[in-house]
Amino acid sequence: MSQDSHHGKWTISSSDDDDDEALPPSGTHRPAASSHSPHLSAPPSVPKLEPVSASVEVKPEPANPPVSSLVIGSEARQSAAKSQVNPVKYETGPSLAGKRKKEVSDGSGWALSDSDDDDGDVKGKSASNLPKRAPPSPKAKKPKVESERPPSPHGRLYYIDEPDDFFESSIPCLNDTYRFYLNKVTGLDRKYNSGALHIKDILSPLFGTLKESVQFNYCFDISWMVNQFPPEFRDRPVLIVHGDKREAKARLLQQAQPFPHVRFCQAKLDIAFGTHHTKMMLLWYEEGFRVVILTSNLIRADWYQKTQGMWMSPLFPRLPEGSGASAGESPTFFKRDLLEYLASYRAPELEDWIQRIKEHDLSETRVYLVGSTPGRYVGSDMERWGHLRLRKLLYENTEPIPGDERWPVIGQFSSIGSMGLDKTKWLAGEFQRTLTTLGKSSLRSDTPVHLLYPSVEDVRTSLEGYPAGGSLPYSIQTAQKQLWLHSYFHRWKADTTGRSHAMPHIKTYMRASPDFTQLAWFLVTSANLSKAAWGALEKSNTQDMKTFPVHTNPFPVSSSSSAFPVPFDLPPTCYSPKDQPWIWNIPYSQAPDTHGNIWVPS
Repeated sequence: MSQDSHHGKWTISSSDDDDDEALPPSGTHRPAASSHSPHLSAPPSVPKLEPVSASVEVKPEPANPPVSSLVIGSEARQSAAKSQVNPVKYETGPSLAGKRKKEVSDGSGWALSDSDDDDGDVKGKSASNLPKRAPPSPKAKKPKVESERPPSPHGRLYYIDEPDDFFESSIPCLNDTYRFYLNKVTGLDRKYNSGALHIKDILSPLFGTLKESVQFNYCFDISWMVNQFPPEFRDRPVLIVHGDKREAKARLLQQAQPFPHVRFCQAKLDIAFGTHHTKMMLLWYEEGFRVVILTSNLIRADWYQKTQGMWMSPLFPRLPEGSGASAGESPTFFKRDLLEYLASYRAPELEDWIQRIKEHDLSETRVYLVGSTPGRYVGSDMERWGHLRLRKLLYENTEPIPGDERWPVIGQFSSIGSMGLDKTKWLAGEFQRTLTTLGKSSLRSDTPVHLLYPSVEDVRTSLEGYPAGGSLPYSIQTAQKQLWLHSYFHRWKADTTGRSHAMPHIKTYMRASPDFTQLAWFLVTSANLSKAAWGALEKSNTQDMKTFPVHTNPFPVSSSSSAFPVPFDLPPTCYSPKDQPWIWNIPYSQAPDTHGNIWVPS
């Protein structure tokens, strides 16, 4: 199947091969289910408002009833992480992998439960979508290892130890203006990791004397997670908030058996195949309280050679005793929205944390929290969640800009769901209307839209090579139904941050000036490009801020810079006529990747 577009003829077949054989099966998967997803966003025209946003995403099963669960996060890859083996080696090309460690321990209204059967963020895809060696003989039984953690998506020999100076030994120079940070990436020049954060940095004593924490996420490696805490905090109570059920839940609980200080809270997902997609940390210190909203799963692969992002709050002090119920609120009502989000879990395990938050002063917060929770909403409830919540914030807190129809919308993501048979079904309709809202200006239908998604060549030449594509689950079944979408695509290019070869697991959305030197607003989130993540209007749709500059050279980091560190290069780079978007369940066997591997799904 092929289609001509502005970037040339885009062909869907067995990727680099021109044969007419049927495509390999894509593997079994569970339908994606909606869940809560808090985004952090702040229109920057109001003084002291940080233009940062973080979000959560929820996905539903077809014809699911209204639900009200929560999630913040990124696409998850539990099945792949548990069963993937080494990629197939290219027969004639030498391996470029280099030396590795020998062993690593490693009704009408607003619907946020729209079912995307081909949603790009499907969590339960099997490892059949991933590169494999020949299966072992059925007679050869592998000894059962009870304490074994999920293997690396790249094989056990992939990881190398970070250098001694990789982690911070003193308080790092951070950009406190926006409090938005990238993760450290192994293999980059040191300057591109200066001012970036690893999970070990976040949990270190540099930021407070930790007493307890809550880890909201989708994918966990409990042993690896525990080892990220410094030795003095390694036995402090940790509450894991997850959405696993049945066998997956049993495996998760088994992982934690050696760690009695780790407890669990199962998110109530009222959908048979619902997933808990939230990625957030609540950190309680002797000195106060902190919130971290991020895009990484709690597995090593997500913190190694991918581009991730996070928003880390200030250290919130405790309020004086006797403070009123409204004390400690921020100009963006972050405290109220966070408490509402946590209450949606209906979880007794979170009650103590809800009370702790009430007792702290969150008034320094300068971002907005945009939550998503599955369900169908009417009336004023339509503007509580998802992209209609973002639309309301942009309407109320931004100002029209002269010539704003020339200010492009930029969306960057790592997974793609079903958009419909043409752009009017959702993308260029309700979703674009939200992203182009600037105060009370009228809707512009001709606003440019740039979508960033890695091409096959971006993945092949990445630090991880083809296995990076296991975190970019855009399926051939979905792509075949929406070839029109690919004319929007731009490459992943991030020379300014040194991360062109660190494939994005981060998701960002923003409004930029025509010359790409200013932003009207910026949002960092785990919500990919899908109706299930952002919500969709049903039936008949009855349902003071200035710009801020783009940092053209964000590394090394300056603590007081007023410019914003966009994770990728601006302006975005259009696909060339030869570029194709990465699709994870078709083979790529014509050219080896940076480790000498080819990609052969089975």
